[in-house]
Amino acid sequence: MKAGNGKANWRIGVDIGGTFTDLVMTDAATGRLFNEKVLTTPDDPSRGVLGGIELILGNNKVAAADVEHVIHGTTLVANALIERKGVRTALVTTAGFRDVLEIAREWRYDIYDLFLTPVASLVPRSLRFEVKERVAYDGSIVEPLDTTALEQVAQQIAASGVEAVAVCFLHSFKRADHEMQAKRILEQRLPQVTVCVSSEVMPEIGEYERTATAVCNAYVQPLFRKYISGLIEGLKRMGIHRDLYLMQSDGGTVHSDTAIEYPIRLVQSGPAGGVQATSLIGRLAGSPEILCFDMGGTTAKACLIDGGQPTVTTDFEVARLQRFRKGSGIPLKVPAVDMIEIGSGGGSISRINQLGLIQVGPDSSSAVPGPACYGQGGADPTVTDADLLLGYLDANAFLGGDMKLDRAAAERALQDRIATPLGITLTEAAFGIHETVNETMAQAAGIHALEKGKKASDYVMVPIGGAGPVHACHVAQKLGMKRAIIPIGAGVASAFGFLASPMSFQFVQASVSSLAQLDLPALREMIAGLERKGRALLLNSGVAEADCQVRVSAAMRYVGQGYEVEVPVPGLEDGASVREQLAREFDRCYEDLYGRVEKDTPAEIVSWRVVVQGPTPELTARTQAPSVSDATARDRADSARKGERQAFSVTRGAFAATPVYDRYRLVPGARLQGPAIIEERESTVVVPDAAVVTVDGYRNLVVDLPVKAG
Repeated sequence: MKAGNGKANWRIGVDIGGTFTDLVMTDAATGRLFNEKVLTTPDDPSRGVLGGIELILGNNKVAAADVEHVIHGTTLVANALIERKGVRTALVTTAGFRDVLEIAREWRYDIYDLFLTPVASLVPRSLRFEVKERVAYDGSIVEPLDTTALEQVAQQIAASGVEAVAVCFLHSFKRADHEMQAKRILEQRLPQVTVCVSSEVMPEIGEYERTATAVCNAYVQPLFRKYISGLIEGLKRMGIHRDLYLMQSDGGTVHSDTAIEYPIRLVQSGPAGGVQATSLIGRLAGSPEILCFDMGGTTAKACLIDGGQPTVTTDFEVARLQRFRKGSGIPLKVPAVDMIEIGSGGGSISRINQLGLIQVGPDSSSAVPGPACYGQGGADPTVTDADLLLGYLDANAFLGGDMKLDRAAAERALQDRIATPLGITLTEAAFGIHETVNETMAQAAGIHALEKGKKASDYVMVPIGGAGPVHACHVAQKLGMKRAIIPIGAGVASAFGFLASPMSFQFVQASVSSLAQLDLPALREMIAGLERKGRALLLNSGVAEADCQVRVSAAMRYVGQGYEVEVPVPGLEDGASVREQLAREFDRCYEDLYGRVEKDTPAEIVSWRVVVQGPTPELTARTQAPSVSDATARDRADSARKGERQAFSVTRGAFAATPVYDRYRLVPGARLQGPAIIEERESTVVVPDAAVVTVDGYRNLVVDLPVKAG
């Protein structure tokens, strides 16, 4: 491998998806960017990561010694929970609360299903142990921890072949003494077993959610530790001896040591990177109100970005039994970008349902065998197969020509599974799949916006993911959106987002109090303690003290409610002013979300959040977009034209000769009109009839969409 130059300027972002592993490499000194996309290796994801890094270094003649650090996002945690392939885990809890994971919230996610399948616990009842102890709601000790009973439980756990233990005692968010005492005893008696306590993983009110989150963290931690340790060793063998960083679900990055302690915070790491990328793209393009549309090989997701910043939630689910049914999964109380799954990905399988209609997903062909057109033995028709037959994809230009697509295999799959059974043509079958997935995604994205009190048509769409730009304009039109901004390298945007994300960590501490009874001295002490912990984490990761930023917020609600609203917290110096400002901010946030306020109902604070963050990396690749005449703009576009091919026009309902452009030759100031197909290595942009495309100074494609009549 090439010898290093002694300057470690290169940073690499790696995102493992269900079908592809994406890599982006940037030179911090010059801003140069390079991309790669390789097939994911499901049997051993690290093999794809290391192979991809070796490929991107070799192709661009960069030495491993010149890599400053690698930032990684992985689906390992999510997949272990979805597939229930974590380690054998035990639960130690307060006497009388052994079955909290099965009792849950005592409500059915589908009240009309008489044969409802409940969400199964990750811990069988035989591995759930009780010990006598009790902490009251106010933190006072009602009954001391029975250490003798805990010693006996440790012996039972040792004999059961358990690899991880979660400890969750009642009201430990208020006082964690018993949990920490139990942790010390269990670690002494079970040195080979991972021990997680809920007060460290999620010190918040909500017994069921806290238990579930702690159990999930314990369930995946040994697997994650082994994976990260192996990856670090692989990087060292390659010659990369710098620290490894991981992307968290809330859009911040952390050192691998911290990530190993809290792997549950990485369950949405890949999608969070994509949201960070679109936030940056929107801000740079002067469009801070963005609908992020992330369509990869397996799923499609959407996220609303207001004012250039995505919303972060602490309430979401993983491993749902029914993909779009709220309550059918395991609840997690960890910070994550607020996004929803709205549909299928390029590898999602199409079939005919019981009503004789085309259905897309939810299952995917994944990387192996992949869509039929990959030529790896897949026989099921997928969205990618349909896009190929509609002329949107070039069989000889996929992944820049590195991966040839088998058109005949795609035709066989659609003909045998869709066209022949329905008695329709191959084109009708392909368009039926394409239209079905577009309509499903548009409806879901529109409903998501309405649930936030917003209209999707007020936003600008930024599509990412390999399949995002193929479908984006048609989905945007269905939503009544007027513009889409399609970044260069959209197919690897999540990996790019890792490089654009700051180092950060969020702490939370439950403390239920009315505004009138707020104990400001105690609050200041608690906030200061959390801030010190955060600064220590960042300083140990190489962030300078002067670069640390702190944000404080409160989770507030009206008394009697069971859900909270996140409210930014002003300075905590003036007691009366703090209470007044919190009340005003809560009313504003609540009205913004729900359209009303309850003036006669008192508000209360449920928990406090402290985010300690380092500086946001500067990634700019701006070229001045000159003001040119229409003729010059067309000439600039024509110079990037590389031919034409027959592609299906949604407007005309038939195939039409469609110009094809090389994305890399479209320079700032170029302008063209649809229909058009714009190809780059990682994705393809499908421009509908009458849409106007302008290349801006960041080489984004700014697509102004025709307003549909009616």
